[in-house]
Amino acid sequence: MTKRITILGSTGSIGLSTLDLLERAAPGEFEVVGLSAHRSAADLAAQAVKFRAQAVAIADESCAPELRDALAGTDVKVLSGASGVAELASMRADITMAAIVGSAGLQPTLAAVEQGNTIALANKECLVCAGETFMRAVERHGATLLPVDSEHNAIFQVLEHDKPEGVRRLILTASGGPFRETSLQELHSVTRENALAHPTWSMGAKISIDSATLMNKGLELIEAAWLFDRPSSEIGVVVHPQSVIHSMVEYVDGSVLSQMGSPDMRTPIAYALGWPDRMETPVERLDFATLGALTFEEPDLVRFPALRLAREALEAGGQAPCVLNAANEVAVADFLAGRIAFLDIARACEKTLDALAKGQSFSCAPDAMADVVALDGLARRAANEQIVNL
Repeated sequence: MTKRITILGSTGSIGLSTLDLLERAAPGEFEVVGLSAHRSAADLAAQAVKFRAQAVAIADESCAPELRDALAGTDVKVLSGASGVAELASMRADITMAAIVGSAGLQPTLAAVEQGNTIALANKECLVCAGETFMRAVERHGATLLPVDSEHNAIFQVLEHDKPEGVRRLILTASGGPFRETSLQELHSVTRENALAHPTWSMGAKISIDSATLMNKGLELIEAAWLFDRPSSEIGVVVHPQSVIHSMVEYVDGSVLSQMGSPDMRTPIAYALGWPDRMETPVERLDFATLGALTFEEPDLVRFPALRLAREALEAGGQAPCVLNAANEVAVADFLAGRIAFLDIARACEKTLDALAKGQSFSCAPDAMADVVALDGLARRAANEQIVNL
């Protein structure tokens, strides 16, 4: 049967990898319902024509005229703005690839959930910012949630879902990023270009910076807690520079099951697209005879305090993860723009958490998506104030 698919964030790294797999699939295996992008109107229009999309949406209203002009004479429906992206996500599809980076992906992903779609989740912020609200919606609307992040996808593949009592802990692996062996003193002077140069993965700018600070792993820690219903004490993180083992599940009998593969996001994307079956991909196969050593080490929480902050936010619960995520998005944007230093990213996050904790309790989780949006805005304003004072 043909699977109908919508890709939210089709011009980003995950979106492009998804389209690559669709292009390689057998004729009639997939039908593209909708595609969305933030600002890349020309690329979005070209994708829509190539993959015969029914509708497209561009988040930035100012880019809508360019998109409409590029698609003039076609029957592709053009939507724009946040409401337009949400409307696109509300279109009935068998699979929605939720690949919008950051909290901007919250509303459209929830809109897809409310249609009961299968959600291939590559937007970790849905669970970091609104875990309880989001998971309630998934259950209420009968949606299916399939993790696309390589670490959570790995756990999903080797977890005995019907026997949770047999699981002792989950172990997320981290590459360590480009500064795994960089001293704390040297981290004071790293540049934007240094931080974007990830040693094993090809990702967008924001996620690359998060990987360099290890905040990405911290956000994945919070995401794993919601996806697999596990407390912080049962989720570990280990640095694995080769990025061959993508995560592990340790069972009560001492067995540890891992999922392995080349560091290529098309593997977890293909797993989500084909589930419950598997589909062929062009990724490089592992050659164990030439693979060499696989090494592991504890993450350094002194040089990379973002991971500590994420675990503390998870354990605090309530509003803390949403505040942390908002502060991090603001700080990363400022670092990419050259306004703050690399180490200021984690400092800004910690100061924002401290500042808001003094004025309110984090113990009460946002009850609805409107509360999440309001809290996100509050945290962003607080983060900007803290950054000014750094």
